[in-house]
Amino acid sequence: IFTKNIIEGKPIRLYGDGKYIRDWLYVLDHCKAIDLILKKGRPGETYLVGGLTSDVSNKQVAEMIIKGLGASKDMIEFVKDRPGHDRRYAVDWSKINIKLNWKPEGDFEERLKETIDWYKNNEWFWKPLKEEAEKFYKKIGR
Repeated sequence: IFTKNIIEGKPIRLYGDGKYIRDWLYVLDHCKAIDLILKKGRPGETYLVGGLTSDVSNKQVAEMIIKGLGASKDMIEFVKDRPGHDRRYAVDWSKINIKLNWKPEGDFEERLKETIDWYKNNEWFWKPLKEEAEKFYKKIGR
């Protein structure tokens, strides 16, 4: 949403101070982990899949996307925090690393750049989907 909004000249909305920590993972790394689990995982086992970003905040990601698109930090709009918002999501993916020898490939910042470039070059794909989703959310009052 951040990348698409900036491309369209719309602000990025961050809850509270934007310092919420999330575990960011490149989509192809996630797909590779799922494929590995299907091929080599033990039936009935649970494997958590995570990234290498246990200390990267939503605000930092927003600023990286803004920089990657050459936009202004003024694109960030801070909004009232929602009740019960978790300050940090953490995923312990050590089991998949130890048991299946999996870990995310590549550097977070490089993968984010690849993601930004994909969105810039593929508006034909995501723009109609975004418009459809926005109509749906408007219809249900969000």
